[in-house]
Amino acid sequence: MKTHMSNVKGDPVELARSFQALADDKRVRILELLGESERCVCDLAEAIDITQPLLSFHLRTLREAGLVVSRRKGRWVHYSLNREALEELQSVAGALAAGAFAGSSAQGSSKGRRCCQPYRST
Repeated sequence: MKTHMSNVKGDPVELARSFQALADDKRVRILELLGESERCVCDLAEAIDITQPLLSFHLRTLREAGLVVSRRKGRWVHYSLNREALEELQSVAGALAAGAFAGSSAQGSSKGRRCCQPYRST
């Protein structure tokens, strides 16, 4: 299954969207609960103590970021972690921390001259 996260290492916009999805305490709590097991919306709403419309907003954000997947069972929607996407995001975060991120566009094209060094004519 192709996920939203595939090839995210080469797309800073998609990478930012994934990290933004993690930038909310309710969404982090949702991921923690889904890490334990698949859950339906009503179970999540009760566990987090938020309304279903607000929970739906957070689940949509996580789903659009590719961090959770949903499946319909009758009239209920069940959510689970997209572990592959979370592992890829963890890998990207580790690479960023190690300074080895493959998207080397940050190096620019200064032709060996640092921006803070004066230009010398030859």
